[in-house]
Amino acid sequence: MTSAFHFVVVDCRDPVGLASFWCAALGYAVHEEYEEGIRIAPLDGARPFLDFLSVPEPKETKNRMHLDLRPTDTDQAGEVMRLESLGARRVNVGQGPEVDWVVLSDPEGNEFCVLAGL
Repeated sequence: MTSAFHFVVVDCRDPVGLASFWCAALGYAVHEEYEEGIRIAPLDGARPFLDFLSVPEPKETKNRMHLDLRPTDTDQAGEVMRLESLGARRVNVGQGPEVDWVVLSDPEGNEFCVLAGL
């Protein structure tokens, strides 16, 4: 037997704001709002959904797990520029200059990578 991703859960201080960033980044839409947070999903309803849950404390250290994004209709540089225009920031997590990905953080500091495109 195996398991499959159903939800990816992100603790955050501003669920609506962070969900808005990730909707724009991934082309997702709000699927459900509930008392503890907000759920977003691909437009076709496929999994995994992303849930953003409200927590009182800010993020303080590097993520132990992160998302890797691959651009689908532009190159890596174009996608990085687009994500930065949405509020992402370049961060250094010790990746070094020889890697072929770019490390960014979302507006609450959660790191993610943008891989080489197409």
